[in-house]
Amino acid sequence: MSDAPKELWEVISAYLEAERIELDDLELLGGQSRKRLRATIESETDLDVDTLGEITAGISRILDDHDVIAGGYDLEVSSPGLERKLRRAEQFKKVVGQPITVKTRLEVDGKRRHDGVLMSATETSFELKIDEVTRTVGYDQVSSARVVFVWPQTTKPGKKT
Repeated sequence: MSDAPKELWEVISAYLEAERIELDDLELLGGQSRKRLRATIESETDLDVDTLGEITAGISRILDDHDVIAGGYDLEVSSPGLERKLRRAEQFKKVVGQPITVKTRLEVDGKRRHDGVLMSATETSFELKIDEVTRTVGYDQVSSARVVFVWPQTTKPGKKT
């Protein structure tokens, strides 16, 4: 689940929706004096450096206007990347059919690390196919999870196929 308060999600999401951008994740880290707010965003169009800069400035203005973070903060805005973190059910649902790696707090079927293909995701758990076995894991059991990018197989230069 998110580390950021619901009010923060609502304020930032409303702004981003108007820009046709989705708030994928929000993390509020740090102590009482200085915090770090990480916003991960997605868009149907490319998120280049200029767009990220504009969105960062817009989010900063919104946060200053609504005064939802007490004290100072540093704002980081980025796209999720190829090996995106998975922390919420919505994120798992977006990547069904892709390979992921999961670390669980305690052992599940004798292991804490699980690498496989995400077969399905519900609001409370997901199914991961590892070799020929399908394992159900609850989100409450997960300490970390991310998509695994698999480089496509290519022929080496000079090699005949």
